[in-house]
Amino acid sequence: MVDAHHHLWDPARRDYPWMAGDALAPLRRPFTLDDLRREAARPPGVRATVLVQTVSSAEETEEFLAVADASGGLVAGVVGWAALTDPALGERLARLRTLPGGDRLVGLRHQAEDEPDPGWLVRSDVRRGLATVAEAGLVYDLLVRPPQWAAAVEVTGSLPEVPFVLDHAGKPPVASGEFGPWAAMISRLAERPNVSCKLSGLVTEADWTSWRVAEVRPYAEHVLSCFGPERVMFGSDWPVCELAASYGQVTATAADLTDALTPTEREAVFATTATTVYGLR
Repeated sequence: MVDAHHHLWDPARRDYPWMAGDALAPLRRPFTLDDLRREAARPPGVRATVLVQTVSSAEETEEFLAVADASGGLVAGVVGWAALTDPALGERLARLRTLPGGDRLVGLRHQAEDEPDPGWLVRSDVRRGLATVAEAGLVYDLLVRPPQWAAAVEVTGSLPEVPFVLDHAGKPPVASGEFGPWAAMISRLAERPNVSCKLSGLVTEADWTSWRVAEVRPYAEHVLSCFGPERVMFGSDWPVCELAASYGQVTATAADLTDALTPTEREAVFATTATTVYGLR
């Protein structure tokens, strides 16, 4: 199994603005590589992961590369952060590659969902940065909510040379049960051959205390139907998932949601897609 989306952090080292508020208090503690090792070792066992940025911090990206370098192969890829609007983005990415663990840099992400401008992704300076990401041989992770869905559809179509991965299936409104607008967005994104999708983060879009697999299943089935297993990858979204479910519950839920797939299709969702899209070692 490859876990294509998880995080590590230490609130004593830096501020995480998105963690504010009482509801997220359980997350405001360190989650370390040792913690990840313990979770990954539980059945069915995770053999490789992709560590994803949590803040707009070049320093965090360098730290994550060092973590990957010291992980003994467990952290096979890092989706880091760099300013897409920086004219020197290409040089900065080249420098990251020279650092310890630099060969594990597989992509970039920015919390576009937090940008005041819902059209941030389609700004000309951002598009130039996305083109630079592709020129560097990297993938770009899309972190969006409903206000950014239209921009995500537009930018993925206008930059077919950029490989995109949609995080958390675009954050569907599982808790409310609303389906139509999200499903239409997924259908349109799936038309882009340069877009893949993560089957991740769905339990925290549901009611944290009362969710059931049956509530999540229609969203997972739509993703799998539109993208096909060869463009879908499993991600735990640990430790954010701890708000609603343990690491083990998330992996068990993913197995349940993919129970109708063939063994080859399940292999794609749980290993091959992530390995191929991110070029994991």
